[in-house]
Amino acid sequence: MTGTIPFCDPIRCEAAGCVATVCKGAGLPSNEEVFQRSAKAIPGGVNSSIRAFKSVGGNPYIVSRAEGARVWDVEGNDLIDLVQSYGAIILGHAHPKVTEAIRAAAGDGTSYGAPTPREMKLAEAIGERVPSCERVRFMNSGTEATSTAVRLARGATGRKRIVTFNGNFHGATDALLAAGGSGLATLGLPGTAGVPEEAVANTWVVPYNVVPTLDDDVAAVFVEPVAANMGVVAPAKGFLEGLRAECDRVGALLVFDEVITGFRLGTGGAQAKFDVRPDLTCFGKVIGGGLPIGAVGGRRDVMENLTPLGSVFHAGTLAGNPLATAAGLAALNELNADVYMELLARARTLSALLRDACSSVGIRAQFPVVGTLVGMHFGDALTDAPTNFDEAKTTDEKLYARFFHALLSGGIAIAPGAYEALFVGLAHTDAIMNELADRVASALNGFTR
Repeated sequence: MTGTIPFCDPIRCEAAGCVATVCKGAGLPSNEEVFQRSAKAIPGGVNSSIRAFKSVGGNPYIVSRAEGARVWDVEGNDLIDLVQSYGAIILGHAHPKVTEAIRAAAGDGTSYGAPTPREMKLAEAIGERVPSCERVRFMNSGTEATSTAVRLARGATGRKRIVTFNGNFHGATDALLAAGGSGLATLGLPGTAGVPEEAVANTWVVPYNVVPTLDDDVAAVFVEPVAANMGVVAPAKGFLEGLRAECDRVGALLVFDEVITGFRLGTGGAQAKFDVRPDLTCFGKVIGGGLPIGAVGGRRDVMENLTPLGSVFHAGTLAGNPLATAAGLAALNELNADVYMELLARARTLSALLRDACSSVGIRAQFPVVGTLVGMHFGDALTDAPTNFDEAKTTDEKLYARFFHALLSGGIAIAPGAYEALFVGLAHTDAIMNELADRVASALNGFTR
């Protein structure tokens, strides 16, 4: 078999030796069949817990391929995608500049265990765009970035205490799992099994949007400058500035987790938008152009505590690998002021579109916008957008689950969890947004509380 048709059958075609990029034939598997087969090889059938649909019910759709603003499942259904790999995809799926960069890099070899020019160029590109990042070190995920930042902050200051904010999510780093948002909030867990009390004994969890009083035991304050894992909550006026001042007062480091906001809110991320300079910044998502990557950037004197210059250990065979750095550089090179103006406008359009569609069928919902991020909050508990995690948790999760499945049945993919953000990208053109409006209206037709 050869050809290029809108979707593929990965189960039956693999046995037939199919060489098509994608394929459409008789006997396509169902999402259910592929999920059940996956469950026999992968715990829960997924490699990231939220994908299992536990909080919304049912079984997940299985993505076969993606292009632009769309994904196709193995049954051939096309979905307008508002997940965008949780913000990692900003130019659209399979963007030609990114895919060509990956092809070219792959032709030179996929991993060396040695320094490369591409990692140097990507580090330079980040430093040029984010002035606080005087030095940059790469790793393979946002979780690795936050884990490295914890170790670095403790090593640089000689202190143990870490401060985090309830509802912020910093990946699967033990010291930062004392409480969290995103998948953890969806599951209603205060932490996770497997993390001993000792691992979080030096972690303080405090309310978001309230500046805590620190002492000289605090090594660092970790914060999402825009809380994108509890339905998108903006920083209150003076909150980030207050954190900067309080950290300076006691000699603690201020760490911005910009895994979602970095290069999503704008060229300089949230720190440029709110004009607050952190000591360290954690990156992920966009800087890999859709490939796995993470990074910590920050002040030179702090960063040079990392080995081989200092005594804080960091290493990784695939850190700064040629494929991810090539894809990331290609993506960043496409992001300019005009792109961000488009994304700002589309975020506002999406929020208004969903708000009006929900209102028309009696769904009480809010879709707050912070820059290019769109949040969600369902139910009657709040009249204004949430300002902290306690308020965010009042969202009606059952109502959200019904909304989620209505949209999915109507050909729209949103996150299978009520505390996530919605993402639009460069591929969400006016034509796509008009189609989205039609699909939302059709999906919610007849929806009742």
